[in-house]
Amino acid sequence: MKAFKLFFCVFLVALFSNIDTSYAQTRKQLEEKRKKLKQEIVKVNKLLFTEQKKEKNALEALDDLTKKIATRTEYLKTINSEAVVLSSEIGKNEKEIAKLTKELAVLKKDYADMIFKSYKSKSKQSQLLFFMSSESFRQAYKRMQYMKQYTSFRKKQGEEIVVQTNVVKKLNDSLSLKKQAKETLIKVEIAEKTQNETDKKNKVRLVSQIKRNERKYIREIKAKQQEERKISAQIDKIIKAAIAKSNALKGIKKAKGFALTPEAKILAKKFESNKGKLPWPVKSGLVVRRFGTQAHPTLRGITITSSGLHIATDKGATAKSVFNGKVLAIQVLTGGKKAVLIQHGNYITTYNNLETLTVKKGDNVITGQVLGKIFTNKINQKTTLIFVLHKETNRQNPASWLLKR
Repeated sequence: MKAFKLFFCVFLVALFSNIDTSYAQTRKQLEEKRKKLKQEIVKVNKLLFTEQKKEKNALEALDDLTKKIATRTEYLKTINSEAVVLSSEIGKNEKEIAKLTKELAVLKKDYADMIFKSYKSKSKQSQLLFFMSSESFRQAYKRMQYMKQYTSFRKKQGEEIVVQTNVVKKLNDSLSLKKQAKETLIKVEIAEKTQNETDKKNKVRLVSQIKRNERKYIREIKAKQQEERKISAQIDKIIKAAIAKSNALKGIKKAKGFALTPEAKILAKKFESNKGKLPWPVKSGLVVRRFGTQAHPTLRGITITSSGLHIATDKGATAKSVFNGKVLAIQVLTGGKKAVLIQHGNYITTYNNLETLTVKKGDNVITGQVLGKIFTNKINQKTTLIFVLHKETNRQNPASWLLKR
């Protein structure tokens, strides 16, 4: 029975290691998510809230603030979830420590009683008399075996105490670390909540300001949407012309897709096989507008449509090709800004809102090659790349193709 207890204590050490790992996996996921959200908050502050001028309108300020509040709110939810997991682990640790400490006290008392009795009745002399007073050799042998077993039992009980003491120590150390981690999370949560409340008050102020000039801001949104539709139509026209040209060279009429060479087919297949793994077109960036039709982030009842991803990045940043390909066209936009279209078989990636270029039409490019410097708005100091992806003339959601960050 005592040997079983010793085995059970050893089993507990292994068990609690596994339990801790099991809980840590959930907590580790939350911790990783928290760290990513913290990095995103840093990006939001860096890319949307630095070097801003007074000319920045209230609607842009509100859009940026809404993004910041949403990111921080998700950050706070993650902190809270992590704290809940830690509280659960702490509770389990405390219960198990109390249970094991009680068992350890019983073990130590039993061991002390056994040592005391052994000291009183099992001296060297009494052991020898006990052995010599045997009535037969068989009885002497059995008494010798008994004394060996008794000595072995004392040793095992001592080992059992050591093992269980180590289990308690390990749980106490783990408990201490978890309590420290929870205290740190609580401090971070308090600071972030305070900042979030300040941002929410500023948002209320901006909303009030926008409502007074709502028609003006709606006109601005419609003008920007019209400009984006115009650019998208020009890109569609370029792609359709390229498709028609590729088919005309092979004597094909009214084809909907590119007439690809064997090499281009291989390139397209490779591009397709990298869906979800393509590198980002900027070194560091933050998606400030998603692909497709969506509700305006701040004005109720207003929808906007985006042909691609709007990615805010650092001032002076460059756009990079996400895959091997060939420069299909250079498109000149309003205000001298430019867009580069790269063909990857029957896929086209477009890098819109560039200030200067490092490539020209017909150039072969490789993954990660710099295509040009991204334009920085002189009024709001924002540097934004619009990244668009087509298969033939069909727009794709670029977020599905890029590597998850």
